[in-house]
Amino acid sequence: MSFLYDFLSLSNRFLWNGPLLVLLLFTHIFFTIRLGFIQRRIPAALRLSAAGEKKQGLRSLTTALAATLGTGNIVGVSSAVALGGPGAVFWCWITGLLGMATAYAECYLCMRYRQKNKDGSFRGGIMYVLEHGIKNKTAGKLYAILLLVASFGIGCSTQAGTVTETVSSLTGLAPAVTGLLLVFAVGYVILHGSTAITKLCSILVPAMACLYLFACLVILILNHAYLIPALRLIITSAFTPTAAIGGIAGGSFLFSARYGIARGLFTNEAGLGTAPLAFSGDKESSPEKAALLSMSAVFWDTVILCALTGILIVSSLLRNPSLADSYTATTLTSAAFSLLPFGELILSVSLVAFAYATLIGWSYFGAQGVQYLFGDQSLKTYRLCYLGMIFIGSVLSLPLIWEMTDFINACMAIPNIFALFLLRQKILPPKN
Repeated sequence: MSFLYDFLSLSNRFLWNGPLLVLLLFTHIFFTIRLGFIQRRIPAALRLSAAGEKKQGLRSLTTALAATLGTGNIVGVSSAVALGGPGAVFWCWITGLLGMATAYAECYLCMRYRQKNKDGSFRGGIMYVLEHGIKNKTAGKLYAILLLVASFGIGCSTQAGTVTETVSSLTGLAPAVTGLLLVFAVGYVILHGSTAITKLCSILVPAMACLYLFACLVILILNHAYLIPALRLIITSAFTPTAAIGGIAGGSFLFSARYGIARGLFTNEAGLGTAPLAFSGDKESSPEKAALLSMSAVFWDTVILCALTGILIVSSLLRNPSLADSYTATTLTSAAFSLLPFGELILSVSLVAFAYATLIGWSYFGAQGVQYLFGDQSLKTYRLCYLGMIFIGSVLSLPLIWEMTDFINACMAIPNIFALFLLRQKILPPKN
C-alpha cells in the first residue's frame, strides 16, 4: 500500500504542480473569452434553476449538486488551506468562477451529442461526445472506463472515508461498523434505480445546503472583526509566501495554486465532464438551458459554498490561532465550527449528509459509464460492486484516498478537455 501511495503522490506532484494547473486555467480562460464572458449570465442561470415549470431540469440540477456538494466543500477546502496556505482559498474560488464557462461548454456538447433510446429517453455524456463528435469510439470507451473508476474513487471511497472518520470521532463506532451502516443506507436507494436517486436528491440537497449555509453565516457574523483581514490574507498569500498561522504552514504561490485548483476541481468537477451526465437524460431542456443549469451548479458549489468555508476557516484561525494545534489538515473546518454552540455536531450532520448525497449522485454517474461499456444488463452488478467499494473506502487511509482522487481527476480531465477544444466551434452561447 505504501508503494501505491508513493507512486500516486509522485505522479500528482508532477501533474498538479504544472501541466494540469496550466491546462485547466487555460481552458477556463479560453472558454470564458470565447463564450463572451458567460459568467455574466449567472443571474439568468439562477432564475432558471428557481423556475418551477422545469421540474426535470431541477431534478437534474439537484442530482448534479448531490454529486458535487460533498466532502470537497468541507474537507477539501480544509486540506487545501492546511497544505497550500490561506491563498489556496483564492485559487479554489477562481477555479469555480472561471470554471463556470468550462461547465457550460461540456454540458452543451453532451446535450448536443446525446443519443435517443428506443423508449424515447436520452443517454449522454462525454463518451458520446468523443464517439459521435470527434468520431473516436476508443476514446469514448477510455473515458467511460475512467468514469467507472472515478465513481469508485471520487464518488465512493473519498466520501465513505470521510463519513467513517466523522462518525467514529463523534460516536466511537468502529470504521467497519460505520461502513456497513453506510452500505445499507446507500444500497436502499440506488438499488431502486435512477428515479429513486433523483427524487431523494431533490429533497436532500436543498435541505443540507440550507443547514450548512445558515451555520456558516452565523459563524461569519461572530468573526465579523476578522473578515476583512481574512480576505486580505487570502488574496495576498495567493501570490506571495506567507507566515504560518498557528499550526498551519505558510503557503507559497505554487502550493497555494496547486492545492486550491486541485481541490476546486474536485468539488465542482468543471473540466472533468461528469456533471453533464445529470442533464443528458432531461427531455425538457435545450442544450443552452441545460448548460446554464450546469453552470449554476458550479456557482453554488464553489463560488458560494467553498468560498464561505475558506473565509470561515481563515477568519477563525485569525481569531484564535491555537485552534490549528488541535486539528488535522482535514478537520480545520471543525475548528471553525467549534466556535459555535453545538457547531461540531451541526458540521458532522452536514458532512455526513453531503457525503451521503454524493455517494447517491455518483452511483448514477458511474452507472452511465457501465451502460456505455456493457449495457443495461450490467447495472445490478455495478451497483453491488459500488456498495462493496463503500465498505472498502470506509477502512482505507484518507491520505491515500485523496491521492487517488487527484490522480483520477487528472486522468479524466485530459480527454474531456481534448474534446472541448476539438469541438469548440460547435459550442454556442445562449441567444438571449
